[in-house]
Amino acid sequence: MTHAYPFLSTEQKKELSDIAQRIVAAGKGILAADESTGSMAKRFQNINTENTEENRRLYRQLLFTADKQVNPCIGGVIFFHETLYQKTDDGKLFPQLVKEKGMVVGIKVDKGVVPLAGTNGETTTQGLDGLYERCAQYKKDGADFAKWRCVLKITSTTPSQLAIMENANVLARYASICQMHGIVPIVEPEILPDGDHDLQRCQYVTEKVLAAVYKALSDHHVYLEGTLLKPNMVTAGHSCPKKYSPQEIAMATVTALRRAVPPAVPGVTFLSGGQSEEEATINLNAINQCPLHRPWALTFSFGRALQASALKAWGGKKENGKACQDQYIKRALSNSKAALGKYVSSGAGGAAAQDSLFVADHAY
Repeated sequence: MTHAYPFLSTEQKKELSDIAQRIVAAGKGILAADESTGSMAKRFQNINTENTEENRRLYRQLLFTADKQVNPCIGGVIFFHETLYQKTDDGKLFPQLVKEKGMVVGIKVDKGVVPLAGTNGETTTQGLDGLYERCAQYKKDGADFAKWRCVLKITSTTPSQLAIMENANVLARYASICQMHGIVPIVEPEILPDGDHDLQRCQYVTEKVLAAVYKALSDHHVYLEGTLLKPNMVTAGHSCPKKYSPQEIAMATVTALRRAVPPAVPGVTFLSGGQSEEEATINLNAINQCPLHRPWALTFSFGRALQASALKAWGGKKENGKACQDQYIKRALSNSKAALGKYVSSGAGGAAAQDSLFVADHAY
């Protein structure tokens, strides 16, 4: 019989659990503002804006200084390394600004995907080297949670058992390192929406991947009450000819979670996975109206689905700052309602609310 050597004190467990609960308090979700410099280049290219450090700072400053009506909607903000050390025009560090609004500061700690040898084009995620020291520093610098993304694909031969196991173990190792430093790990095993698979295939694969992830977290003695999960919603592949209703997507998603995610996990913060802003909100709302018992908070951790209309409205121009913030607030309020199952779609949306945000082989 294996023996657990406890590595967290009662006080440490309470701190982790309290942080996780704050992030997913009723009606709150996460703003994923952790796009890498390369990802921001793609976003800015679409609005004809130069990808400079100053432009990235100005844009994120607009999000972080939005009107206080956004405060009850956002429980946490995920930062990219560069952003954690940037300041507002009047010299206040971004993490301090976000904390003053009652939000928890998070940090992306993985270093991107790399090929996994012996597989059919599958990947694993790098960044474990030096993570122990980086977490210690990030905690000192104000971060209380972290994010690590692994990526799996659905094809006729994938995800392979090797890719599932490797990514599950990487996520578990990352999670245990974070917890040693008082940082709540968000565990993100994203199954990409690329492909023509149907809803049932995505549900089956999601269940298998999540089951492997929670087995690995258990093997690594990770304290589940001090973690959050960031999965894909269960949807058909982007090229699937059949279209499914939000209710079908919700039933498949909640069923998969119920089969694989322990009730000890405080919250599930879905990624938007290339859905349009409006689609992501409608599906999140349907998930929270699903008639099945749901022991976790089910909310959002959106990047593109909170920012597409805001970016479009801004267009890199100073005079559009208010318009940018208005679009961001609108999406945040909509998703906050959806996290409570109380969103009613007006069909109007924002400047880019209906635009597909799908990117093939999404990486950042």
